[in-house]
Amino acid sequence: MQPISVTILTGFLGSGKTTLLRHIINANHGYKIAVIENEFGEVPIDNELIGDRATQIKTLSNGCICCSRSNDLEDALLDLLGSMDKGQIYFDRLIIECTGMADPGPITQTFFSHEVLCQRFLLDGIITLVDAVHADQQLDRFPIAQSQVGYADRIILTKTDVAPTHDALVERLQRINAKAPIHKVIQGEADLSVLFDVEGFMLNDKLTVSAPVFRFIPKQQNTVQSIVVSLSHPVELSEISSLMEELLLSFADNLLRYKGILAIKDESRRLLFQGVQRLYSADWDRAWRDDELRESVLVFIGIDLPEPKIREKFSALFVEL
Repeated sequence: MQPISVTILTGFLGSGKTTLLRHIINANHGYKIAVIENEFGEVPIDNELIGDRATQIKTLSNGCICCSRSNDLEDALLDLLGSMDKGQIYFDRLIIECTGMADPGPITQTFFSHEVLCQRFLLDGIITLVDAVHADQQLDRFPIAQSQVGYADRIILTKTDVAPTHDALVERLQRINAKAPIHKVIQGEADLSVLFDVEGFMLNDKLTVSAPVFRFIPKQQNTVQSIVVSLSHPVELSEISSLMEELLLSFADNLLRYKGILAIKDESRRLLFQGVQRLYSADWDRAWRDDELRESVLVFIGIDLPEPKIREKFSALFVEL
């Protein structure tokens, strides 16, 4: 049975999530899409805004689905599966629209920690919307806004028609998340190829690091940041494994996303790894090509990470050829 692809749509209050969701649902793509949305308050309003083309909209009210103590999301997912297994509905994609104050971390982990859900659903990617007009103030005042950017596989910059000058914001977003491409969208008119088939949680070699342009302007203080580590020499598998375990033991609560391609000593294949907080996986990939530089590249995105200490630990892994 083919797993159902899941897209998590997140972003701070007013960033344009519902506008984008309406565009997705009404686009001519041929998918049958189910939607789970989260609302504060007793009366959900987004159903009226989205329209009726979604296969089914399940609204979780009076609470936030990012709360790890709540089973509302699991129950909603199981209900959708139950309805589909009974032939009552059919859908081949699922979109979860989070509240503006939601932490995507616990939502993400739901798809890896539940025995049934991890088999029936395949998490495709986290799409984070950023309001080009208000983002700097939001990032300064609310750590959750930075975390939402840190978790992203794709960053959608909205309202760029109102704020056409946003180079400094793009640089700041790249400092927070160096692995997520940034796409500009006006009125939710996004190319679906940017939003779907992201494969953000597949072990593959899609690791493009964005290097921000350094300008002589005051830098805002980011609680969430990216650390890009490059190792020019192959490393011992046992040593890199021990170091990753040490990092998880020390900083798992602060690590949001991490991903890398590793060159292992005396091994012709590349080792791929990725993780979300405490969830971590690794697997062997294809062999290194003869014309390919055997260099390890790792990206860590987290909260208040001790960059000098982490770099020092990785520097100690160099193996002289």
